[in-house]
Amino acid sequence: MSHTDLSDLEYHRLAGAVLATIESTVDAWLQDDVIDIDASRTGGLLELAFPNGSKIVVNTQPPLQELWVAARAGGYHFKYVDGAWRDREGHELFALLSARASEQGGKPLQFRPA
Repeated sequence: MSHTDLSDLEYHRLAGAVLATIESTVDAWLQDDVIDIDASRTGGLLELAFPNGSKIVVNTQPPLQELWVAARAGGYHFKYVDGAWRDREGHELFALLSARASEQGGKPLQFRPA
């Protein structure tokens, strides 16, 4: 795996697209009565509040060009590598987010890149 050096503009575009995709997925779940997750975004921080009171936080880290995910199971740092956001172990962001959201939501939940 090779880390992709991004311009600040490209990082912000890619990171913003991730947050927008997560938000639109959660909105669709709410509209389709899949699960009631409250999504609230402040700048580069997106907080997902689950019905059981647990949370997942996705946060941009521009100086490091990373996305951080904090879930009940732990914290994860993602860099843009070979066209996808991957953590140090090579896990893809949307796959890991789907697994953590499914655990915390108590049902299968699937996030997909836009």
